Amino acid sequence: MRRLSFIIVLLALSLSLVAQKSPHGDSFKTSCADCHKTNSWKVDWKGIDFDHKTTKFPLEGQHQVVACKECHTSLEFAKAQPECNSCHTDIHEQTVGNECARCHTPNSWVVTNITQIHQQSRFPLIGPHTVADCRDCHKNLLSTSSPATPTASLLRFDPLGVDCYDCHKQDYTAAKEPDHIAGNYSTNCTDCHNINSFSWDGAGINHNFFPLEGGHDINDCKTCHTSGSYSKIPAECVTCHQTDYNSTVNPNHSSLNFSTECKDCHSLSPGWKPAEYRDHDSRSFPIYSGEHSGEWESCSDCHKNPANYAQFTCTDCHEHNKTDMDDEHGGVSGYAYNSTACFACHPTGNGEGSFDHNKSGFPLTGAHTTTSCADCHTSGYAGTPNTCAGCHTNNYNQTVNPNHNIAGIPTECADCHTTNPGWKPATYPTHSNLAGAHIPIANDCAACHKGSYTTLPKLCNDCHSNDYTQTNNPSHTAAQFPVTCADCHTQSGWTPATFNHDGEYFPIYSGKHNGEWNNCSDCHQNPANYAQFTCITCHEHNKPDTDEEHSGVNGYEYNSAACFACHPTGSGEGSFDHNQSGFPLTGAHTTTACSDCHTSGYAGTSNVCASCHSNNYNQTANPNHTAAGISTECADCHTTNPGWKPATYPAHSNLLGAHLPIANDCAACHNGNYTTLPKFCNDCHSSDYNQTNNPSHSAAQFPTTCADCHTQTAWTPATFNHDGQYFPIYSGKHNGEWDACSDCHQNSSNFSFFTCTTSCHPQNSTNGDHDGVNGYQYLSSACLECHPDGSEGKKMNPNNFRRNQ
Repeated sequence: MRRLSFIIVLLALSLSLVAQKSPHGDSFKTSCADCHKTNSWKVDWKGIDFDHKTTKFPLEGQHQVVACKECHTSLEFAKAQPECNSCHTDIHEQTVGNECARCHTPNSWVVTNITQIHQQSRFPLIGPHTVADCRDCHKNLLSTSSPATPTASLLRFDPLGVDCYDCHKQDYTAAKEPDHIAGNYSTNCTDCHNINSFSWDGAGINHNFFPLEGGHDINDCKTCHTSGSYSKIPAECVTCHQTDYNSTVNPNHSSLNFSTECKDCHSLSPGWKPAEYRDHDSRSFPIYSGEHSGEWESCSDCHKNPANYAQFTCTDCHEHNKTDMDDEHGGVSGYAYNSTACFACHPTGNGEGSFDHNKSGFPLTGAHTTTSCADCHTSGYAGTPNTCAGCHTNNYNQTVNPNHNIAGIPTECADCHTTNPGWKPATYPTHSNLAGAHIPIANDCAACHKGSYTTLPKLCNDCHSNDYTQTNNPSHTAAQFPVTCADCHTQSGWTPATFNHDGEYFPIYSGKHNGEWNNCSDCHQNPANYAQFTCITCHEHNKPDTDEEHSGVNGYEYNSAACFACHPTGSGEGSFDHNQSGFPLTGAHTTTACSDCHTSGYAGTSNVCASCHSNNYNQTANPNHTAAGISTECADCHTTNPGWKPATYPAHSNLLGAHLPIANDCAACHNGNYTTLPKFCNDCHSSDYNQTNNPSHSAAQFPTTCADCHTQTAWTPATFNHDGQYFPIYSGKHNGEWDACSDCHQNSSNFSFFTCTTSCHPQNSTNGDHDGVNGYQYLSSACLECHPDGSEGKKMNPNNFRRNQ
């Protein structure tokens, strides 16, 4: 009977345990016996063999040695989130996102590949930027070796500008050779400077816009920049070499009207030689190729008249004589024994065959193939023009549809005509952009020009002003539509026409209003003002029903402007969500009544701080924003928190240490004066400087640049480069052997006076230490002379010893 009772109790207890809810959550499926024993709930963690790899968060690096409770703060293990910021405070304050793994690893917080990480940013580090201190650009970073103990994290990486000028404005304004401001130089430093250079001097100038090669490879900028201005000078050769051009006499460049583009004949090698007129082969006669290559020495071999290089001779160069040439050319039509005739039949210098126009600089096509030679070569074969106007000036002058002269059409016939007979078909190049309905009339000049070719139509409205004024659905003139027809119409036809109503105003071609209207007047019932629209007349609404539907909706009004304000996309569901607009509400704005900002309706409300808060700005007295010239961009210093506090001043972001507690206490430094701003330590700390007596800074004429010795944390401890400039007291044997400056400098009015021979080095013991030392004297100056670094091992060099007389 007892055994049966025990079994019943045990079964009841078991059922109770089964019914009890697990403290580890409903989703925890592990058996209790895997961790717990029957005699106690206490867990022997060393005896548990749990593989964390079976979860969504395998343990790596430092996570392998972290106590479970550090992450699993409750008994429901599934509540521990895998995101870094669920356990780790974001010390970067949302300036670099939540993905810690972009920079850190589970092994350490130390970032060892900063440069590589930066390559993925908007500003990859190259050149001197690869070795720059992060704090040079990220001004709000604290050095880990700084003695300051900040009260808040300053490890923010706020986005910075990526233009050179954002960081180097001071370098730009300080530059005087040349003066960048006076010269209105580009603020894009890479226009002139090489981003890989470690200095701003001339060695780093980016001269890629005019490569300095050959004879231009000079180190004296003033050779070309003769005016003292380093702005870009013209790249044309003649800009610098006009004198060289004018003074050249063999041949005389100016009289022969040679091109001033020096590179046509000359290379960039120092000096003008060797020079070659390579265009001679293509423009005149092949002398660098063909049978005449290497058969001449100077220009004067063929051009006997140095004053006129249009003259040339063939018969003087070859061992020709008229009798032999006459025999060789017997029966050749047009043969004459003169140089121009030679060139006419042999323009390539080839002695065989007759002249082939297709191999000349003017191949014959179209109507030219049937034209008599004499029609073009009216004055012989030399100098015949190869331009259209050279032969067709009369045709140009006599054309009346259109009148080429009056219309100012170019005389380059090939721009519009081919060589086909009759000058047709003809095209006008500027009409190549015509399409659709304009194509059939593209070459019907009178259709658009109507006889006037001086005032050329350029805009749609030049031809279609009547179409614009006569349109009444909608009336373009009443609605003051722009006359840029292409905004809505294509060249194919006036319809269908489009207008970006969805993107600029309200979705009528998409969403719930698509297909729910017939013409513009459905909503715009005032044809004289399309800025007016109606919502409440289009829908089957009435005020009582609409009022009831919007009961409790903050800012509701029964008018079309209010409809649009709350339903800018035309959706009938929900009310206006300011967080999805261009002005999300935060801080004090969340409790502000709509009418406080939307004083003149909901359209056109400014999102600029000063639009609503100019009175706050003008009435602020500590500091007086107007007198101090503080920016009206409130967000530069304030958040949207009520009461305008806390407020920061961006220019104070470089303050550290003892300055931090007063960074936003304007009066502490400015004392009511915000026009003359303190910039240097001594502007605020002149009293500290004057009152310091150990040592007396004023008597010792110490510089007023406090940062040379002091930090922003406190005046002490202070450092001074005593070791490097005078005598080692922070290193060597004297390190730690003194308490104050006055131990050695006992004359507070003259710190050039010092003593070694007082209580520090008594005379009796010092004399004994120097027995047999030649030239020894018990004088402080002698001590320094023999022991300039304070070491006992140094012995005096008598040649360097200066006795005190």
